[in-house]
Amino acid sequence: MKKSLFILLMLFAVGAAANAQKFALIDMEYILRNIPAYERANEQLEQVSKQWQAEIEKMAEETKALYKNYQSQIASLSEAQRGKKEEEIVAREKSAAELRRKYFGPEGELSKKRESLLQPIQDKIYNAVKEIASQRGYAVVLDRASASSIIFASPNIDISNEVLAKLGYSN
Repeated sequence: MKKSLFILLMLFAVGAAANAQKFALIDMEYILRNIPAYERANEQLEQVSKQWQAEIEKMAEETKALYKNYQSQIASLSEAQRGKKEEEIVAREKSAAELRRKYFGPEGELSKKRESLLQPIQDKIYNAVKEIASQRGYAVVLDRASASSIIFASPNIDISNEVLAKLGYSN
């Protein structure tokens, strides 16, 4: 009897402790939309991306023109000349693919630039969230934008505006 009463008491204590944990939500997309430095960084990334894309498209057009020229001259070219032109076309195509990978690949220049521009902003947000969570005693802070399993959450536990205020952006 004492043992079952002790177990029941322990279960009650664990349940009470679990209910005492505090949770909060942030909406990272909302926070980022309200930070002007993030918008400027995105504009900068977009400009660089367009510039690099134009460079790649120009190279592709030149390769296409070279191929059309080859197609029109194929009858008058010797076997050696055809082989040389084909090699030149293939080399240009490989060069364009390499350039695309260099700029837009997983380890590409755009990825590196995005990290260098956005990481400081994300670090500031993280530190602000961490400070607010420590001050208020939140056990967990979830990001509503990336947590697809959250179906409903009370607006009372959303601390996005507090994070913005901590960063110096009032809303």
